[in-house]
Amino acid sequence: MTRTVRWVAVGVSAIGVSLLAQGPTVRLRIVSPGDQAYVSGPVMLRALIDPPAAAGQVVRIAFFADGRQVCALEAPPFECAWDAGERVREHVIRAVALLDNGQRLVQNVRTKGLDYAETVDVDLVQVTAVVTDGGRFVHDLVKKDFHVFEDEVEQETTFLGPAGQVPLEVVAAIDVSGSMSKAMPSVKAAARDFLNALDPEDQVSLLAFNDNLFTLVRRSTDRAARARAVDRLAPWGGTALYDVILKALDLVGRQQGRRAIVVFSDGHDESSFAHLDTVVGRVESSDSTMYMIGQGDALRNETFQDVLERLATVSGGRAFATGDPGRLEKAFAEIIEDLSNQYLLAYPPKNAKRDGAWRRIRVEVAGGRYQVRARQGYRAVKRQ
Repeated sequence: MTRTVRWVAVGVSAIGVSLLAQGPTVRLRIVSPGDQAYVSGPVMLRALIDPPAAAGQVVRIAFFADGRQVCALEAPPFECAWDAGERVREHVIRAVALLDNGQRLVQNVRTKGLDYAETVDVDLVQVTAVVTDGGRFVHDLVKKDFHVFEDEVEQETTFLGPAGQVPLEVVAAIDVSGSMSKAMPSVKAAARDFLNALDPEDQVSLLAFNDNLFTLVRRSTDRAARARAVDRLAPWGGTALYDVILKALDLVGRQQGRRAIVVFSDGHDESSFAHLDTVVGRVESSDSTMYMIGQGDALRNETFQDVLERLATVSGGRAFATGDPGRLEKAFAEIIEDLSNQYLLAYPPKNAKRDGAWRRIRVEVAGGRYQVRARQGYRAVKRQ
């Protein structure tokens, strides 16, 4: 009996030493798309390793969609593009990680389809809302607090969650035209602070524009890559403001989540091929929230200010104007605060026609007790 007890005690001790030698548990986590998300079109598949320090142990992470391999990655960031197709339907996404010790980690998420009996191909309408009470952000709201109306018909709304629970994709476009020479150091500093203030998991694309458009970073979570891209900005040429907005709208994905486009410019468009009406139409058809920052000539050009305000307002965003480059940090900080206090809602529209008509959206919270800023509507464009 004594020998048996001693043998068991030694065995338990050995197991404990073995567990301690393994260190903390390594986990694989799919962060995009989210479980039970609605997805269609281009989607970014993304996975993280917890704890982050263990990412160096990864030999390979492979993504599978509905049983077919999409990609295999050997180094972070562990992300790749996948086309979910035009219809919002159920998919199974799997990530498989192989570690250098031979361990295999697996995680699955299942996306949702629209519960529609009709054969009409419709999208889910996303609505990003900011709720305030006398200028103060309102927190801790839940589904029952929100009511969404399309053309004054209440919709069956899905509450997708507050900012901290919903992924964010940001496209930032920075004017690097010749007139930006004096302001460029302040613009770079403000842009760096803005990008660093975003959450580590937020996807960021960075564009620069003058007469031409330059994609410096695309859907990246690498903060160092963003900083290097900002450092490379140099002023020259004219201003193709409308063209870069169209480019930004082309870059954002269609997966479930929040989308924001931040555009900084110091003057009215002078080099674009696109017309303002085309840009407005695209913004109306997008669920991206537009944040427009005007500097310099923005204070002296009423037409330019009207354009910034028009694009921001229709999307539920905000427009800023400042004559002092040193105050750009304040505008970017207010955008960060805005993004941090958003709620995301979605609904399959009861009017499924794609007739190009404008559909008005109204969001009511707590019986109208609070103020709500959200997209004013959307244009139900036809499929190409």
